[in-house]
Amino acid sequence: MTFRLGLTGSIGMGKSTTAALFAAEGLPVWDADAAVHRLYAAGGAAVAPLGALCPQAIRGGSVSRETLKHHIAADPTLLPAIEAVVHPLVARDRANFLASSPADIAILDIPLLFEKGNEAEMDATLLATAPPALQRARVLARPGMTEAQFALILSRQMPDSDKRARATHIVETLSLDQTAAYVRALIAHIRTNHA
Repeated sequence: MTFRLGLTGSIGMGKSTTAALFAAEGLPVWDADAAVHRLYAAGGAAVAPLGALCPQAIRGGSVSRETLKHHIAADPTLLPAIEAVVHPLVARDRANFLASSPADIAILDIPLLFEKGNEAEMDATLLATAPPALQRARVLARPGMTEAQFALILSRQMPDSDKRARATHIVETLSLDQTAAYVRALIAHIRTNHA
């Protein structure tokens, strides 16, 4: 049975870097955001049902995330209908990934792991975190990111302190070397205790 480690962390906390470090150690990583991109791409399973909900969001046979965001902002009642379509498709994508994984440990990179209650499906969770000043510096260094966008994103995410209280494991992503060492140690810990 594959051990399911749910990886999460707010924007700018080092989650993607941590996921890449697990991949570098040879573990399979499922990425929730990448799954949504596949579902929204031409031929993706979400295109037709989302087209029925919001025809204007379909561009060139795929879902335009920007157009969808614009329509959700104009009509907030659209979001639950979109989530009712997308969430089961994402869950099926994740289940297919796990079913096809021969690895002893699989990493499930889910930005809204705690917000959506997905931790119940995991054997353990890992929170990537960093001090607020470092988080802010990382996010504002991204091309096109503004203080207002950053504030909006943070307002939609569970506070880091709440995530810390719920996580099984926590990694402070202060440096690449330190984070890589933590990842190796956690893999060894899981293999020793859950073999």
